[in-house]
Amino acid sequence: MADPEKGKSGLGARVAENGHALDDDLSEEAAASKLWSVYVSEAEKYDKSLVESWRGDMEGMLIFAGLFSASLTAFIIESYKTLAPDAGESTVQLLTQISQQLAAATNGTALPPLALAPKSAFTPPATSLICNALWFISLGLSLSCALIATLLEQWAREFLHRADMRSSPVIRARIFSFLYYGLKRFSMHTVVDIIPLLLHMSLFFFFAGLVAFLLPINTAMAGLAASMLTIVLSVYSLLTILPILRLDCPYRTPLSSTCWRVSQYLPVLWRRQHKSPEEQDLTTSTIVDAMAQQAMEKSPARSVRDTRALVWTMKSLADDAELEPFIEAIPDVLWGPKQRRFAYNADIKRLLDTPGLKVHTRIEGVLRSCDSGLLSVEGSRRRRILCFKAMWAIASLPFAFESPLSTVSTFSWRPAMLSITRAEHEMRHYLISVRALLQRSTLFDVNLDLDLLQANVNAGRFPDVIIQLQDLKS
Repeated sequence: MADPEKGKSGLGARVAENGHALDDDLSEEAAASKLWSVYVSEAEKYDKSLVESWRGDMEGMLIFAGLFSASLTAFIIESYKTLAPDAGESTVQLLTQISQQLAAATNGTALPPLALAPKSAFTPPATSLICNALWFISLGLSLSCALIATLLEQWAREFLHRADMRSSPVIRARIFSFLYYGLKRFSMHTVVDIIPLLLHMSLFFFFAGLVAFLLPINTAMAGLAASMLTIVLSVYSLLTILPILRLDCPYRTPLSSTCWRVSQYLPVLWRRQHKSPEEQDLTTSTIVDAMAQQAMEKSPARSVRDTRALVWTMKSLADDAELEPFIEAIPDVLWGPKQRRFAYNADIKRLLDTPGLKVHTRIEGVLRSCDSGLLSVEGSRRRRILCFKAMWAIASLPFAFESPLSTVSTFSWRPAMLSITRAEHEMRHYLISVRALLQRSTLFDVNLDLDLLQANVNAGRFPDVIIQLQDLKS
C-alpha cells in the first residue's frame, strides 16, 4: 500500500517544480520585453498602414459598386421584359379584329369570324438572351464585390482589435506574428486583389451586354458600343502586360501579378522538359522582387536615377536645419573609418556640377549661420564641425577622371572664406585640414584654367581668352 505522506510529498515536489519553471518562464519573458517592443512598434506601423490602405480601397469599391449596380438595375428593368411574351401585341391583334368587324357591319357585309392567332411557345430572341445573361452576371459580380468589400472591412477591424487586446509586449508581438502569418497563409492579399477584378469584369460584361441590347435596335449604336468595348479591353490588356515588360511602370491591373507568375513559370516548365534535374533552376521571383533587383542593378540608368534623386533632395531642402542632415551624410559617403570610398564619387561630382544647385554656396551659408547667434553653443559647434567635415570630404575628391580642359571647376571654395570663420581652439585641427585641401583645390582650379587659356590661345580664340582672364581676375 502506498504511503500517503510520500504521495503528498511527491505531488508537492512536482507542484514546486512547475512553479519554479513558470517563474523562470515569466522572468525570461519579462527580460525579453524590450526586444519584443521593437518588433511590436515596427509591426504595428506596417500592419496599420496595410490595413488602412485596404480599408481605403474597399470604401472606394463600395461607393463605385453601389452606383454601378443602381445604374445597371435601370437597364435590366428595360431589358428583362423581352424575355416574356408581349401582352401588348396580343391586345393589338384583338383590336385589329374588332375594327375589321365594325367596318364590315357598317358596310353591310358579312361579319368575318373572330380569328385569333394560334398560341405557340414563346422563344425570346438570341440577342435578348445574351443581353440579359451578361447584365445579370454583371449585376451579380458587382454585388459580390460589394459583399466581399464589406466583409474585408470587418476583417480589417477585427485584425487591429485582436492585435491590441493585450498590453504585454511579448503577448502583443506573438499575436501580431500569429495573425499576420495567418493573413499570408489564407492568402488575404490575393482576396484583396480579387475584389477590384470582380468589379472590372462586371464593367466588361455590362459593355458586352450593351452591344447585344443595341444590336436589334440600331446597328450604328451597337457598333459604337462595340468600339468602346474594344478600346477599353485593349487598354486594359496593355495595362496588364506593361508592368511585365517594364518593371518601373506604375500602371497595373489585378491580373498583372498572375501574368507575371505565368511568364516566370513557363521557362521553368521548359527547363523541366529539356534539361537534366541537376541543371533545373526552379526558383521564381515575384514582380516586386524583380523590380527591387532591377532597381539595385548597377547600370548607367541607375547612376542617372541616383543623381536625379540627390538633385531633387538638395532642391527640396529649404532651410539650414533641413540641409544639415544632408551635409552630415556627405563625409560618410566619401570616406570610411579607415579608407576612402569610391562608389559615390561620380554622383557627388555630378551633384556639385549641376547648374543652379549651388551646393558650395549653400554649405557656405550653413557654415556662416553658426555665427548668427540663433543657435546654442553646442548646436553651433556641431554644425560647424559637420560643415568642415563635408568641405574636407568634397575637397578630397579625386580629379583623375576629369578632363584637363574642363570648364567646370570641381571645387569652387576659396581659402579666404575660412579666414572669417571664428573657430574655437578645439576645432583648430579641422580648420587647418580643410584649409590645406581647399588650397589644393584652388591650385587645381588655376591649373585647369591655365590649361584652357593656353588651348584657346593656341587655337586663336581670343574672345574666349579675354573672358577667361576676367574670370581669373574675379
